Amino acid sequence: MCKMSEGRKTIVQNRKARHDYFIEETYEAGIALTGTEVKSLRLGKANLQDSYAVIKNGEVFVHGLHISPYDMGNRFNHDPLRVKKLLLHKYEINKLIGHTQKKGLTLIPLSLYFKKGKVKVELAVAKGKKLYDKREDIARKDAMREIDRRMKDFSR
Repeated sequence: MCKMSEGRKTIVQNRKARHDYFIEETYEAGIALTGTEVKSLRLGKANLQDSYAVIKNGEVFVHGLHISPYDMGNRFNHDPLRVKKLLLHKYEINKLIGHTQKKGLTLIPLSLYFKKGKVKVELAVAKGKKLYDKREDIARKDAMREIDRRMKDFSR
């Protein structure tokens, strides 16, 4: 739980996704959760790494989203890796079906956050990066860092 802007409180981000994928488009989706999952999310106990979304029978489900069991949940606790349903409009699901049928495109959750008291997922249509693309991004970031460093020294 780190960032607060526009009534949006970030729970967890998938930083590795932006390194491993080109982000084509993003969508905001609700997520169907149990009570103990929401309580655990309020404590910031979630992990988006290695999670992905699939479309099955006109519904979108997220796999691999780990929400730790709530400490005081006793017998009402949930399975941490349970498949969770994402809540989207039908026309958005149809657009996502069109995107995923293209070669190499996949659905990746980028972040989980609270918006007006509800848990939301930022879902991205992404294309996997090749190794040389990752190296190119790292080189570009290093070059920008060096330029900023030189500009800072120049202004002194």
